[in-house]
Amino acid sequence: MLDEKDWELFKQKLKMKTGIDLNLYKANQMQRRIGNLMTRHGSTSYVAFFSSIENDKQAFANFIEYLTINVSEFFRTPDKFSQLETTVIPDLLKKSSKLNIWSAGCSIGAEPYSMAMILKEMTPMSKHRILASDLDIEIITKAKKGVYSDNELKSISADRKRKYFTAEADKFAVLPEIKSCIEFKQHNLLKDRFETGFDLILCRNVVIYFTEEAKDQLYRDFFAALKPGGVLFVGATEAILNFRNMGYESYLPFFYRRPM
Repeated sequence: MLDEKDWELFKQKLKMKTGIDLNLYKANQMQRRIGNLMTRHGSTSYVAFFSSIENDKQAFANFIEYLTINVSEFFRTPDKFSQLETTVIPDLLKKSSKLNIWSAGCSIGAEPYSMAMILKEMTPMSKHRILASDLDIEIITKAKKGVYSDNELKSISADRKRKYFTAEADKFAVLPEIKSCIEFKQHNLLKDRFETGFDLILCRNVVIYFTEEAKDQLYRDFFAALKPGGVLFVGATEAILNFRNMGYESYLPFFYRRPM
């Protein structure tokens, strides 16, 4: 049975140390997720679990990575990336020759690197800006390195794998010309200020554990961060049912546009 005082104190301690506010996440799912880790760790209370890992840098980093669900792959949902290439980006390029793009919740970097490859092929002479952010500083470090296993590249075509990666033992490293296209930074979507003026924002498979209130505010903040005519791209299970109430117009399935 859940001890509410234990849970509340755990949330307070986590917020003080990391800025992560679990009140903005679905309680049942987060309690179950953290509880699974506690069981494996042999802890019987949330506070005891926190105390056992807060001064162990690696253990705490592993916990944050587990908590923030860093699952990603290159060109995830290939049919949607195909729409980006054939429709979304060509439409955006009609308005601006240099695009300002944000991969929000970029995890291991697969998404922003995928975008860089697409833009390299579509506009080889143009220099666009791709901002990639994540809550987890450890995962950003991995993303910056740009080194991946063969399994992490499973959705990449053989041609792109050959063009944009070099083999390093049993790993594959993103070429410097692609790495140099990405600006990485740590950012808390539920707390930190948003930049503005984006042509395209990708936030996919990030909000799974957010409360409905937190998601609603996040999508409103994204709307404010987009240029008129800018597009928000969400995950294939994250359709925004009340998008019109926020000011968006429907563009393509899972793509929402701020009107001109």
